[in-house]
Amino acid sequence: MTATSQAPDYGPEEAAPEVPKVPAEPSGPGAPSEPTGEEQAPVAAPEAPQAPDQGPGEPASEVPAEPPGPGAAPEPTDVPSAPLKLTIEDVSDSSVTVSWEPPESLGTQGLQGYVLELRREGASEWVPVNARPMMVTQQTVRNLAPGDKFFLRVAATNPAGAGPPATLDQPVHIREIIEPPKIRVPRHLRQTYLRQVGEMVNLQIPFQGNPKPQVSWTHNGLALDSKRVSVRNGDQDSILFIRSAQREDSGCYELTVRLETLEARAAINILVIEKPNPPSSVRLVDVWGCNVALEWTPPQDTGNTELLGYTVQKADKKTQQWFTVLERYHPTTCTVSDLIVGNSYSFRVFSENLCGLSDSPAVTKELAHIRKTDIVAKLKEFVERDFSEAPSFTQPLADHTTTSGYSTQLSCSVRASPKPKIIWMKNNMNILGDPKYRTFSEQGVYTLEIRKPSPFDSGVYTCKAVNMLGEASVDCRLEVKATH
Repeated sequence: MTATSQAPDYGPEEAAPEVPKVPAEPSGPGAPSEPTGEEQAPVAAPEAPQAPDQGPGEPASEVPAEPPGPGAAPEPTDVPSAPLKLTIEDVSDSSVTVSWEPPESLGTQGLQGYVLELRREGASEWVPVNARPMMVTQQTVRNLAPGDKFFLRVAATNPAGAGPPATLDQPVHIREIIEPPKIRVPRHLRQTYLRQVGEMVNLQIPFQGNPKPQVSWTHNGLALDSKRVSVRNGDQDSILFIRSAQREDSGCYELTVRLETLEARAAINILVIEKPNPPSSVRLVDVWGCNVALEWTPPQDTGNTELLGYTVQKADKKTQQWFTVLERYHPTTCTVSDLIVGNSYSFRVFSENLCGLSDSPAVTKELAHIRKTDIVAKLKEFVERDFSEAPSFTQPLADHTTTSGYSTQLSCSVRASPKPKIIWMKNNMNILGDPKYRTFSEQGVYTLEIRKPSPFDSGVYTCKAVNMLGEASVDCRLEVKATH
């Protein structure tokens, strides 16, 4: 059984109320009774039995009491013995739970309950936790404060009084429960966090820890520049703020949450980028036919990140309109083809990264002139190909089962040149012209439709294709089931 009690509010100097004790009865007829503050009626002693040869007025002869034998049980006491195995079951930051086992001896008058008492460190008085005895062997004391230090004892009681108590060997110390620090990095910050130059950086990192831990930040292992970076630490999160990010703000920001000897760390990589510079130079390498070969050098500044490639554009001298030839092209040389004969072209190249294209391109200083050349056309002799082909079935007929009264279709596909003549047969008998059947074809697929068949229409159907180069045929079996 378990009971829950609140810690008594008695101070260390206040006396605990005593548990009322019932005075034990005298063990012999001549033992004096203890004063109880109340008068008790005298109790007449029982008359001793007369001996057979004793007269009514003669005094009785004393019979000596026999001493107990060596194996006799000791005389039972009135109060219970001390409870056994007083143990602390659980200690939190505001409560303590203790348990014990019943005493070996319950006394002559049985067990009335248990009284749990508390004595704070430095005090001399024991304060009862429960106002009256309780029939439980486990009890929780609540409403304790961190820093409290006290002793506990428990005694068993019955109508004869309280027995000797069982006391804990060591005092109970209520400490604030320490929750190890833990940092919960948001998912989008577990990879490199990209910002463009001039954008705001506002990172909110939640953490746990009790009591409130110490929080600190470093940038590439060094203390933060308070002129550029501001930090606000709360009870459950830390916010790092940069109003206008610059490229020198890139790097590894490490958050440390420390609680006494425990600590947790989290690293967040920030990369501040901007648009790249254009290629250093671009030049015409060669011009032949309708083709131009270009070559350029990479930009000196890629914007603090890798390039996604280059964009190559062309413009003819007449229209001066730019058209994109290549996008996100990685090599630094290219060939532009399909240029118009007689035109002159300029070329320009942009660099590109995650922020976009460079603000300005690198432009060729010279024009590429596509000159006219004498072209002699050599016509090849045309050879006419013979596409004649004997009939062949690319998709044969398939066996089919249908129900009487429901029209059904049989289909197959034929390849032949010239177009073949199609003959449909049932059980090797030509059914052309029979109004029960209808035939049609579409792009080499030939279909026979049997209108409202009956079991009599069951049999083997054949499709035969014939042209001047040969013939071919396919069969299938149709089964028509009668309706019941």
